[in-house]
Amino acid sequence: MDIVIVSGISGAGKSRVAAVLEDLDFYCVDNMPLSMMPKFAELCLATHGRYERVALVTDVRALENIDELFKTFDEMRELGCVLTILFVEAETETIIRRYKETRRRHPLDATGSNLEEAVNEEIEMLAPVRSQADEVIDTTGLTLGKLQRRMNLLFMEDPDHKSLNVTIKSFGFKYGLPVEADILFDVRFMPNPFYIQELRAKTGLDVIVKDYVFGFEQSNEFFEHFCKMVDFLFPHYIEEGRRYFVICLGCTGGKHRSPAVAEALMEYLREQGYPVDCIHRDIERE
Repeated sequence: MDIVIVSGISGAGKSRVAAVLEDLDFYCVDNMPLSMMPKFAELCLATHGRYERVALVTDVRALENIDELFKTFDEMRELGCVLTILFVEAETETIIRRYKETRRRHPLDATGSNLEEAVNEEIEMLAPVRSQADEVIDTTGLTLGKLQRRMNLLFMEDPDHKSLNVTIKSFGFKYGLPVEADILFDVRFMPNPFYIQELRAKTGLDVIVKDYVFGFEQSNEFFEHFCKMVDFLFPHYIEEGRRYFVICLGCTGGKHRSPAVAEALMEYLREQGYPVDCIHRDIERE
């Protein structure tokens, strides 16, 4: 079992790091007491694979003494856990600014009277942890996208894996736009099966409707360009740290053209190795 210990300076971004680890399929627990960590590791090991990747966030509030911390880590290693210590820090000025912006109190500044002194005290207290860290991340000036890229490089099991989870949604414009769209395309330029008597009662999920929609040059040319576009865009979204992406395709009623194109796009993206879901919002509407 792999366990990432997320430690570091208060206000440096440990919670944000934990959120990124959750997106990378780690089971995360924030601020677990040291005495509970070995028992928690035993419980995870007893599930026989259910919790193979775990992240435990600990900070200065959990540290009675550094020796106790390292003793706890040794106990977990003796159980068979593979530990990675990830230390999160930032410049003192950045930490102070963040605390002032959030108006939260530093855990070592009980009276709220000397924030800089508390930050420097914590840096000194956690110096032994930093010296033992496998990875150190300085979040000063680090955007969320840059943090995600750094974490992907460190902890993504397969860097070549198509890690962007795609949802494709077909819809009808006359029923309103889907607010969750990351990109939205109007396929009403395609010939409409609604005006073909034998196709009107069918949907874009029926082969005869799909064949009709893609029986025209403009439909196939659009789809070819569309596939080239996602082939270009998706690796860049993954590099930027995106984990979820919603593509919405709309026609007039959401029953024929947009479901047919959505299904074709789903098949194409699955062939490329992306995890894809397809939803047809309005296909059952009259």
